[in-house]
Amino acid sequence: MASANQIHDLPSVKPLDIEQQTQEVAQEIKVFDYAKRAQWLRAAVLGANDGLLSTASLMMGVGAVKKDVKTMILTGIAGLVAGACSMAIGELVSVYSQYDIEMAQMKREDMGAEELDAGKEKLPNPWQAAGASALAFAVGALVPLLGAAFVKDYAVRVGVVIAVVSLALLAFGGLGALLGKAPVVKSSLRVLIGGWLAMGLTYGLTKLVGSAGL
Repeated sequence: MASANQIHDLPSVKPLDIEQQTQEVAQEIKVFDYAKRAQWLRAAVLGANDGLLSTASLMMGVGAVKKDVKTMILTGIAGLVAGACSMAIGELVSVYSQYDIEMAQMKREDMGAEELDAGKEKLPNPWQAAGASALAFAVGALVPLLGAAFVKDYAVRVGVVIAVVSLALLAFGGLGALLGKAPVVKSSLRVLIGGWLAMGLTYGLTKLVGSAGL
């Protein structure tokens, strides 16, 4: 049997140490949760920015040769549907590939059933990722569509589309910069200038092709 001195010599665990360790673990979980949310938000902002810019560029390009509002709106709707489907399928394939790799790695590590279930819960859901990506793209694509839908005059319609898309580009650029902890003004201007270039090039090249009679 252990003597009284040996029992006294055993290291004691202070309640303060346990509380501190618990707080540290909780803080780590909280930081991880915020980081995960920031990743999702940033992906949503990028998806919305893609929908905004690609749909607006398509509408501007087709509008360069077909100036009626119906053609412009139909082009935007086709761009919205095609882009949202493309984003969803691409995200589904990408996340499923990541999911399969992670699952194979966990099985190689001979994890128990409980550990495997816990690991599965931490992995991203491919269908949720696909739905979120498609939704974000569609939200962005709605901006130029709504801007052009109620304006019959061609010149005014183009001006309205450029104005609303420019404001949205600044907003998405600023939000993406905040989530990525980058300079807001510089990032917003970079996104805005890039958007103008995309719309201008699409408009100019489509106008050139249309003028050539192809």
